[in-house]
Amino acid sequence: MRRTMMKSKIHRARVTGADLNYVGSISLDPALMELADILEWEKVAVLDIDNGARFETYAIVGGPGEVTLNGAAARLVQPGDRVIVITYADYEAAELEGFAPTIVHVDDRNRPVPDPTVTGPDGPIARGLGGVPRSVLAELT
Repeated sequence: MRRTMMKSKIHRARVTGADLNYVGSISLDPALMELADILEWEKVAVLDIDNGARFETYAIVGGPGEVTLNGAAARLVQPGDRVIVITYADYEAAELEGFAPTIVHVDDRNRPVPDPTVTGPDGPIARGLGGVPRSVLAELT
């Protein structure tokens, strides 16, 4: 049996723009797309934390820090809203042992940060970015 599981998400990104005149999609920071394993043209679910809207679209590469909803989806958000961008994938039961999705946490400027809920003796640790080492994180911020 195959199961559809959350593959990855960008958690609490801030919407930087809403362009009604663009032909559909969500423009995302390319570094965030790479960290969250989101390919250009990949289907994503977008959940607006501020107004409760939930919708699907596809991702395209934007500029640094960008999270812009385009086309019809632009009517569902406001710049400044917080959103969660989620991808899903189908997995065989055998692939699920030890499975964990990649979760990318971001700050107010959509820069990746360590998972604030995972702490070690010295505070937050890098596991929250799907195992991305702090040295890589530092290069991206």
